[in-house]
Amino acid sequence: MNSAQFPVPDGAAIKLAHQRIRPFINRTTVLTSQTINRMYNTEFFLKCENFQKVGAFKARGAINAVLSLEKQHLVNGVATHSSGNHAQALSYSASLVRTKAYIVMPSNSSKVKVEAVKGYGGIITFCEPTLESRETMLNKILKETGAIEIHPYNDVRIIAGQATAALELIEDFGNFDLILAPVGGGGLLSGTALSVHYFSSGGKVIAVEPEQANDAFLSFTQKQFVPSVNPVTIADGLRTSLGSVTFPIILDHVNNIVTVSEAGIVKAMRFLWERLKIIVEPSSAVPFAAIMEGKVNVSGKRTGIIISGGNVDLDELPWIMRHD
Repeated sequence: MNSAQFPVPDGAAIKLAHQRIRPFINRTTVLTSQTINRMYNTEFFLKCENFQKVGAFKARGAINAVLSLEKQHLVNGVATHSSGNHAQALSYSASLVRTKAYIVMPSNSSKVKVEAVKGYGGIITFCEPTLESRETMLNKILKETGAIEIHPYNDVRIIAGQATAALELIEDFGNFDLILAPVGGGGLLSGTALSVHYFSSGGKVIAVEPEQANDAFLSFTQKQFVPSVNPVTIADGLRTSLGSVTFPIILDHVNNIVTVSEAGIVKAMRFLWERLKIIVEPSSAVPFAAIMEGKVNVSGKRTGIIISGGNVDLDELPWIMRHD
């Protein structure tokens, strides 16, 4: 069941994934803003995956991966390690096929995301907040349960599912000059880049990453894998390293990766809340931060942004001063 045995998704695989998951996902809203268009002399389209099932694009990949499995492989359940959105997505996906989802979560995971995983029926095991601890605990659970591992991003079935967000954007609004997406492990980015490659004409894909978690930027510019080492960023969904499957796709199909400051992420997040009246999590605000900081020039261009998710702890908003 190792994803490495499968080829990189082509256009047909992405369309098949879309057909497979369509009954279980939202064809999410695309927002436009005349205010933003005037500010940056552009034509903006924001694909709002914060309105997706489980509040993030992760539902697309997880559902595709689970529905791709034969019934006999689902008997013992599915498992993963995740601090947030993939944990919720896999728990939700497992509930659709009435199997168990074993989720390893670090002890410092957001309470909101922990409660959401429980709400979708996920069986949580907590571990120390290190990659080594997460992987060790997951391997223990895999041996004990016989469950199938569904990796958060380094899996072609996940990538094909994530690619459907950009596919929908292109189907609904045609070609773009630029499509921006955040990058952590690279599942959304590699899927977006593949959809642009197969279904769009001449568009460029630009990834955006926090300066304080810039392993993808370093890997891309140096053309060799650079791991993420204990990054400290408010964009908690972007702290992971690229994968062995996602990195080559990114090298082949992504045009550029830029980085943004922590202050810029918070500023962009607040701007989107105030102007578009939508809840976006810090990771979702990263691409717009690149535009606000002048890292990406969108003037005169048709620009799409994948808003990746909206799972936020409302007691921990970054612009609220705490006095307790």
